Amino acid sequence: MKRHLAVACGVAVTALFLVAPQSQAADDVTHHEFQVNCSVTHRLPDDPIVFPNLPGASHEHSFTGNTTTNAHTTLESLQGAGLGATSCLAPDDLSAYWFPTMFNGDTPVIPSGRQVIYYKSGVIDYPSVRPFPPGLRYVAGSPVATLDEFRTAPGHIEGWECGNSFFNWDFPTHCDVGSQMNIRYQAPSCWDGVHLDSADHKSHLAYPVDGYCPASHPNPVPMLEFKIAFPVDGDTSQVRLASGRGYSWHYDFFNAWDEPTLAALVSHCINGGLQCDPRGYDQYKPDRGAALGTNYRLPGRP
Repeated sequence: MKRHLAVACGVAVTALFLVAPQSQAADDVTHHEFQVNCSVTHRLPDDPIVFPNLPGASHEHSFTGNTTTNAHTTLESLQGAGLGATSCLAPDDLSAYWFPTMFNGDTPVIPSGRQVIYYKSGVIDYPSVRPFPPGLRYVAGSPVATLDEFRTAPGHIEGWECGNSFFNWDFPTHCDVGSQMNIRYQAPSCWDGVHLDSADHKSHLAYPVDGYCPASHPNPVPMLEFKIAFPVDGDTSQVRLASGRGYSWHYDFFNAWDEPTLAALVSHCINGGLQCDPRGYDQYKPDRGAALGTNYRLPGRP
């Protein structure tokens, strides 16, 4: 009897050790992010951050998010556009996102469908990340960057890529048929805590250093990462941006989120160490639930 009991206990202990790593793995924090999915709505030679109230003063941009963005855009106009005046899945995200239009020769290349914008933690201490303040705006990247500046910029990931071609700091001249030209680029995520903008539209933010915000910019905010796919393949020798060569890639962000909605997503997904979709739901940890309802709004909102 004792022998059978010992064997049974041994099996139970063995089973416990077999199950424990799986349970532990389910609780491991490997991501701290959520997605925003938005489609391009319009193109204009406007930039309300760099050239406010000067329509036509900029190179052409492709706009996503808020459907009303133009040279005269302000926080008040974005918020006043009304619920759902956005191409993003979350109707309470009235923010504006834009980037230089791509051309193949003289033909605009417009990303098809909803593109991915990640909101991530850029710092090691991900529970310390706080939502953007209303009206915060900035430019990530530079339209006047050199190839070396683009290649060594803290926001670069792998440059332009298509098919099996990666780490291109200018456009490759050929992409496999059926592939797309993709770019991923990260924005700074440490705020000075005072200014919503700055003269160069950059200095009020900084990139983390070794996973920590510098003393000059001590406030961690979400790190945006644009992931844009342009439907162009084959001969890409004539591909260019409205701002110039591939290394002139940059993008603009003007925050106009509904504050409680953004706060819920940041708290649940970034601070909570989850890999969330636009609803704030992590399919790998379904027991944690979602920040938003099936209508992509806070629970209780119709």
